[in-house]
Amino acid sequence: MKITRTEVEHVARLARLALKDDELDALTGQLDAVLGYVDQLKELNTDGIIPTAHAVPMENAFRPDQVKPSLGEEKALQNAPEAANGSFRVPKVIE
Repeated sequence: MKITRTEVEHVARLARLALKDDELDALTGQLDAVLGYVDQLKELNTDGIIPTAHAVPMENAFRPDQVKPSLGEEKALQNAPEAANGSFRVPKVIE
């Protein structure tokens, strides 16, 4: 697939990029090379290959949940600067 300088200018304008003439020429050549490589990849036979999200198998890194006794209200509030009715008391934020 051949990409033109006009198409690169259009994409640059959409991306709000101000590119100089030499940058446009360089990007046109680079993008043309990338698109040529993508065309090569399209020629590969991928029949029977299962789509994957990762190259290697992934497992959940989390440990299973375990039921444990909770901290308790009294212990949770013992270092609070202020407590009221079993809750942390904080300064009013919204008037």
